[in-house]
Amino acid sequence: MKSMSILTHKTSASSGHPVFRGKISSLPTRVSPVRHGAGEQGRVYFIEEVIRSTVLYDLLKVLRDAQQPDAWLASGAIYQNVWNALTGREAGHGIKDYDLIYHDEADTSYEAEDRVITSLVESCAPLGLPVEIRNQARVHLWFPKHFGMDYPKLGCSLESLLYYASTTHSVAARLHEDDRLQIEAPFGLEAMFQMQMLPNKVLQNEETFNRKANRLTEHWPELQIFPW
Repeated sequence: MKSMSILTHKTSASSGHPVFRGKISSLPTRVSPVRHGAGEQGRVYFIEEVIRSTVLYDLLKVLRDAQQPDAWLASGAIYQNVWNALTGREAGHGIKDYDLIYHDEADTSYEAEDRVITSLVESCAPLGLPVEIRNQARVHLWFPKHFGMDYPKLGCSLESLLYYASTTHSVAARLHEDDRLQIEAPFGLEAMFQMQMLPNKVLQNEETFNRKANRLTEHWPELQIFPW
């Protein structure tokens, strides 16, 4: 199993944060990484503020209350809302779906995963968000058939971040019972904040990388694509 260098940061939070679904162009000034300190810590604070200022916070509360094992909000909903904040676009701009991941080895059947999907989709319905839910403990069972290549058996949800087509997209968040946010990014956050899409060649995912790059540049033309 690959070793993981995970960025972890947890902060206390007060209750009653407002849900902000409008334009968040004030965020870069109000919570800039420079204001919170240089480097990764400032970037983590920025992500936390973006989450707490948008519907992502409500989504994380729903996910926490569902009590699925090792459950996280991952990838696009996070980094794309960061891009929206950095460029003054509306929250939710360009987001295709909201990826919810969990890891349950107790039952890796399709039927068990389908029950979780049905339950979480129903719980998320009041938010009006298109959610995608996957048990990371069973990805290795269906991935080869769908994508024509092997995929490792994962020991936890966060290991999936190592295999995304772009390292820039490898970010996840969860909300603890005391409302602390936890942000994880095995490849760091600098490329996300520089709006750079970097390839991750651990799998032969060039086609997926290029497809995502084409879609993302339509919504964020500022994005710099590093070729595969």
